[in-house]
Amino acid sequence: MKILSAEQIRQWDQYTIDHEPVSSLYLMERAAQQCTDWIISNFQSSIAIKIFCGKGNNGGDGLAIARQLADNNIFAHVYILEIGAPGTEDFQQNLLKLREYQLPILFIQEATSFPTILQSDIIIDALFGSGVNRPLAGMSSELAWHINKNKATVISIDVPSGMYVDQSSILNPVIKAGFTLTFELTKLCFMMAENEDYFGNLHILPIQLSPTFLQDVGTKHQVIQLTDVKQLFKPRKQHSHKGTFGHALIVAGEEGKMGAAILASKACLRSGAGLVTTLLHKEHFPIMQVAVPEAMCLDRSQPVDYTKYASIGTGPGLGTSENATLLLKEVLLTTSKPLVIDADGLNILSLHPEMIAQVPAHSILTPHPKEFERLFGYQANDFERLGTAQAKAKELNIIIILKGRHTAIVSAEEVYFNSTGNAGMATAGSGDVLTGILTGLLACGYSTKDAAILGVYIHGLAGDLAVTELSQEALIAGDLIAYLGKAFLKAFYK
Repeated sequence: MKILSAEQIRQWDQYTIDHEPVSSLYLMERAAQQCTDWIISNFQSSIAIKIFCGKGNNGGDGLAIARQLADNNIFAHVYILEIGAPGTEDFQQNLLKLREYQLPILFIQEATSFPTILQSDIIIDALFGSGVNRPLAGMSSELAWHINKNKATVISIDVPSGMYVDQSSILNPVIKAGFTLTFELTKLCFMMAENEDYFGNLHILPIQLSPTFLQDVGTKHQVIQLTDVKQLFKPRKQHSHKGTFGHALIVAGEEGKMGAAILASKACLRSGAGLVTTLLHKEHFPIMQVAVPEAMCLDRSQPVDYTKYASIGTGPGLGTSENATLLLKEVLLTTSKPLVIDADGLNILSLHPEMIAQVPAHSILTPHPKEFERLFGYQANDFERLGTAQAKAKELNIIIILKGRHTAIVSAEEVYFNSTGNAGMATAGSGDVLTGILTGLLACGYSTKDAAILGVYIHGLAGDLAVTELSQEALIAGDLIAYLGKAFLKAFYK
């Protein structure tokens, strides 16, 4: 699913108006009706509703919603923020229509006119939507603060007022919504953790914008959906053998951290790798061979031919000692194949930044936000981090997987946000499992990009399936491996 910029969304509206054809006023009516239907379906008719409108098209949506609610015997109070120009033409048309209903309409000209808001009220935020291009100031900012402080249920139309679509609004006054009703597609701002407390529960409502425009428009941001990963998946041929699916090497584990090596190795096997060898200290062989009898073990103290492996995953539980650093350096210098580097592998690179240039082309780095900052420096916000990730992906010719609620697979040209996964996966070892999955998929012959997209999606889907039986609180990393088989079945065989 494509993610469009604010400008592209405006172009999409205009294209629909020009080619359906449909008037902009009627398109607004369709959008408002979707919101009205959602409100009626989710709240009792006896609720007290206050609708706050700006004088742009977002405010026009709010006025249309007020009228449509009245048609359903739900009578809202409407407050229009009286700042700036008279309002857009569609806003004015909807205001004329609403006056026929004789609903209470108050024009707010100063902060003393702000209405009392009760915690039991439903507030509809139709002030600015996606059209905002500068921080709320003056009376707009005061109104946002007034709404937020009263802790009523807030429903924002399109985008919470004050939130930018395409850049960080982390320092801006923003209305804090419990629900956001946006149209047709998600937006970049909703992919960012920094905005989570402001948009609440997101609902995407269809308003029948032109599919032709969406098909033809180019964008570098997308959300991974099941249809995308189905196209990437390679079913096994009947005459395959274990050599068909590659020999993966897991370079992981240290004293006290063998669990990480076990999780990565087991996940690698569960992801389809034909053979898996784990490079360990010899004294740790018994632990691995009992925990993962399907995996082979290789002694770290002996010479290793890294070129014989189809894929190599490194970092989980490796530690950052001098020996671990030398081991990673050896891997970097002796193989040109893409690597999967996670956890302590990333920490070693951050401690020895000269080694980053030695990472083979098309490798996958899988940092969480703090690991990313240790590697590439302080990032002021999520948008800046994403931009830096794209720049580094291009500079180093690698894929960077920024882990989070909507994990981002970042290449030089594109960013894919994951749509699976849940907060229960925020648990020790979850990243080790992802490392194993990615390494396994690379061993099977998937390209770096395809392995990253497929691996992140399946990792999250396993988590989603697990929590339906275990709960988010009880989920542990081993459960992700246990549900990988069900994830593959659900995605590709049902």
